[in-house]
Amino acid sequence: MLSQPDLLLLDGDCGMCNRGARFLKPRLADSSSMRFVAIESEEAQALISEFAEPLRAMDTVYLVRGGKVFVRSAAIVRLLPHMRWWWRPLFPLVWLVPLPVRDMTYRFVAKRRRRWFKPPETCAF
Repeated sequence: MLSQPDLLLLDGDCGMCNRGARFLKPRLADSSSMRFVAIESEEAQALISEFAEPLRAMDTVYLVRGGKVFVRSAAIVRLLPHMRWWWRPLFPLVWLVPLPVRDMTYRFVAKRRRRWFKPPETCAF
């Protein structure tokens, strides 16, 4: 039985999200294990509309794995096991960082991402 790939919902108008997707794609251990979807797309909006109320209102990255939704730094950290072997050892190390500290860092970067990264001309995913 084939399992569904994880879905990474990213802001298609964000330069940092586009760069992140372009960085991740060639480094995935199995390219069929993950799909990148722009949050603005009909597919993503339909999926987000099914999330619990607090999750629907978030302006963040979403990782949907087996029906479970991860947001902010929890979504980002869970990308590491999808990557090639030399990236995977980072997962337990980063996971040791307490969630409030990881999310504080995530929010700091997310708040400034549009100033730091030029919007893409075309969406990478």
